[in-house]
Amino acid sequence: MTTLILLRHGRTTANASGVLAGWTPGVRLDETGEAQVAAVGARLAPVPLAAVVASPLERCQQTAGAVLAGRELELQTDDRLGECRYGDWTGKPIKDLLKEPLWKVVQQHPSAAVFPGPEGEGLAQTQARAVAAVREWNARLGPDAVWLACSHGDVIKAILADAYGMHLDQFQRIVADPASISVVNYTETRPFVVRVNDTGGDVSALIPPKKKPGRRRKASSDAVVGGGAGTTA
Repeated sequence: MTTLILLRHGRTTANASGVLAGWTPGVRLDETGEAQVAAVGARLAPVPLAAVVASPLERCQQTAGAVLAGRELELQTDDRLGECRYGDWTGKPIKDLLKEPLWKVVQQHPSAAVFPGPEGEGLAQTQARAVAAVREWNARLGPDAVWLACSHGDVIKAILADAYGMHLDQFQRIVADPASISVVNYTETRPFVVRVNDTGGDVSALIPPKKKPGRRRKASSDAVVGGGAGTTA
């Protein structure tokens, strides 16, 4: 069972001013965002991580850096975890984009949404590349790994929709706030989504139990009928 911790970057200057940043260079965390990522880094400090992989954009690099503090790990960068390429929408105020006909498509039928301009991509493309990245890193790191991917709101929501087995048209039902963590356990049979938009919960359940000598822990891919007793620390 590979455990993926999805971490959204902390609040940015663009978030605070209501601008769609996209791939605009130089968008960094504001003071609130810096405090958020320091807090999430401290929360996750007890969790052993096999890798920390981030979007190349500054806000994710900053956020991932806070998680890496005190760890003997190098930050890995994967462009496939980068923000959706919003094309001509990039850098525009959200209040202006609300008036665009495409806004309703993004809200009601996002799988059909393709952002305008030569640099624009479809949300379906965003999901496909991000999920491919997750699956590749899962295979690379192995079934016993706990690893963290630092990415963006729409990207994280798209990955979670895939893990839920939801059509992308339902992904707007998912919330991923700044500096929140969401967690997916990937098993042979199916993914299990165990946390979504967690901004302050205890993380001790993410620490793998100690292995018994000579025995390899094998997680069940079966869902517990009736819901089970939950996870214990």
